[in-house]
Amino acid sequence: MRIEEVESTTRSQRIATHTHIKGLGLGEDGEPIADAVAGGFVGQDQAREACGLVVDMIRAKKMAGRALLLAGAPGTGKTALALGIARELGSKVPFCPMVGSEVYSAEVKKTEVLMENFRRAIGLRIKENKEVYEGEVTEITPEESASSGYGKVLNFVVVGLKTVKGTKQLKLDPTIYDSILKEKVQVGDVIYIEANSGSVKRVGRCDAYATEFDLEAEEYVPLPKGDVHKKKEIVQDITLHDLDSANARPQGGQDIMSVMGQMMKQKKTEITEKLRVEVNKVVNRYIDQGVAELVPGVLFVDEVHMLDIECFTYLNRALESSLAPIVVFATNRGMCDIRGTDMASPHGVPVDLLDRLVIIRTLPYTPQEIVQILALRAQVEQIEIEEGALSFLSDLGNESSLRHAVQLLTPSQVISATKDRTKVEKDDIEEANLLFSDAKRSAKVLQEQSDKYIV
Repeated sequence: MRIEEVESTTRSQRIATHTHIKGLGLGEDGEPIADAVAGGFVGQDQAREACGLVVDMIRAKKMAGRALLLAGAPGTGKTALALGIARELGSKVPFCPMVGSEVYSAEVKKTEVLMENFRRAIGLRIKENKEVYEGEVTEITPEESASSGYGKVLNFVVVGLKTVKGTKQLKLDPTIYDSILKEKVQVGDVIYIEANSGSVKRVGRCDAYATEFDLEAEEYVPLPKGDVHKKKEIVQDITLHDLDSANARPQGGQDIMSVMGQMMKQKKTEITEKLRVEVNKVVNRYIDQGVAELVPGVLFVDEVHMLDIECFTYLNRALESSLAPIVVFATNRGMCDIRGTDMASPHGVPVDLLDRLVIIRTLPYTPQEIVQILALRAQVEQIEIEEGALSFLSDLGNESSLRHAVQLLTPSQVISATKDRTKVEKDDIEEANLLFSDAKRSAKVLQEQSDKYIV
């Protein structure tokens, strides 16, 4: 038998375009950190500071129904800023990214796609106080009746629960025993049973058994404090779209048509306005009772110039709704036609919608900033590169584009590896640059050899 060491997979995860972005890189005073690389961000100090103010307004719930436009040339960090906002807000605030061209679906109306994403970006935090029986399982004894013609019948099950304060024996219904079996509960596990619904949840193994085995893939939890029977606050985070979907397609039914409907892949269906109004009424009632809290999230619409005049008209109305998220648009266009019309407008957005927007400009990167970004990307992609090679690559990025320079990093590493070198040198980047053309060089070739291409 051969035993091999299994390598950890934590470092070998896929590296995406914006993997290095960890936040906006701002200090406690809201000013950009003077450090060269902060939160994975290089440069764009004014834009980062403005986005920091937006994050503070979102946290204070003072920006719901407002919109923000990130405008700048391609490759100046607009998507990175939106991701930085998402990282700063944390996982508890809904962040829904989409691209302008997503609205053109064959199955669903454009306005429906927009409204779905609007609802995905609005969270609802529901707090419930539930009566539970919680503790470490000391015994599970099923009590069966005397044998009948069809075998033994389960009457009830006795479960013993122990906490720091004391122990209690519970006589439970046979249906709860089924839940106990499904959760694979054993003596020594920590569980809680809801008093109202009878649902059983296994929390983990009691830490008193932590030294039972040398190697164990079990999660150990401490023995619960207080009484076995107690009130516990349970917090659940959902979005309004989750509520819409749950009510639009209720599951259930034992007849053959219901079962077949659940098995078959369902076609995407529109959620009616009437249903959304009913869901809103229930949500507002929960908020008034103090049971739930509304969490306005962020809807990020990249390439906003791809939307047409119908979508922009709909957005004007949707932004005025009482249940509206914070909308962040991004575009790299200057003066261009509004899609669906022959009217030219700044960024391809109608003037009446532009009036509602707070606009943040992103500026082109300086040569020094390009060097810092390339060094950061090389570090994230675990590529060793010489100083001279890095300087040459930044010059290429200055001439063509930052994106092209970043894309040359990995091919240069592969070329370097074929020459049995661990560090990327200048000649590796020169070779990669000859093999892969940038957009400007490609356009020049097309212009010079236009007679050889089909027009």
